Amino acid sequence: MGIQNLFAAGGVVMWPLLAFSVLGGALIIERIRFWVRINKRQSLVVRDVLNLYRLDNVVGAMDKLQKNADLPLARIFLAALELEEPNPEEFRLALESEAQAEIPVLKRFQNIFETIISLAPLLGLLGTVLGLITSFASLNVGDVGGSKTTNVTSGISEALVSTASGLIVAIFILLFANSFRGLYQRQIALIQEYGGQLELLYRRRYQRGEKAYASTR
Repeated sequence: MGIQNLFAAGGVVMWPLLAFSVLGGALIIERIRFWVRINKRQSLVVRDVLNLYRLDNVVGAMDKLQKNADLPLARIFLAALELEEPNPEEFRLALESEAQAEIPVLKRFQNIFETIISLAPLLGLLGTVLGLITSFASLNVGDVGGSKTTNVTSGISEALVSTASGLIVAIFILLFANSFRGLYQRQIALIQEYGGQLELLYRRRYQRGEKAYASTR
């Protein structure tokens, strides 16, 4: 069955399903690029920053973070390290508040994915119902076994195309949405782990009375 025949068989709901598939595909590509960039660079950058900070090279750590400010963890660290003489509690609050601000960036488009996953099967079912209504509307009582009955059977088969299409779109989007959700959860765990390490280093330096921040003056 060709694409044109497929759309003709599925009916009018095939167009919103096509729009959902194109939109979902574009957002999936954007998210893949986003997560590849983060997973490729972030852990190495953060480890370097922690090592520099541990070696009392606060300026070097800040410079490294500013050069990689497109990474979520870099922005979180910067929010805390750029504070002027914070106490440990203020430092921790800065880390936590910036981490919360990064959550929408990490979960971007998740609501759109969930909407497509929910609506695509329903649109497919709607297409099937409309196709069945059209098929049975052409059937006359007493014509059982006639040519029109054959047309109805063929129409039912074609009407199921929309349901299959809706399920395919939903399954495809669901596969990637769950993968992105797993990456998000892993990122949250890394934020807590590395953020805790930076906070611990800061508290130790603060207790020793050392300058643990980068002055903006």
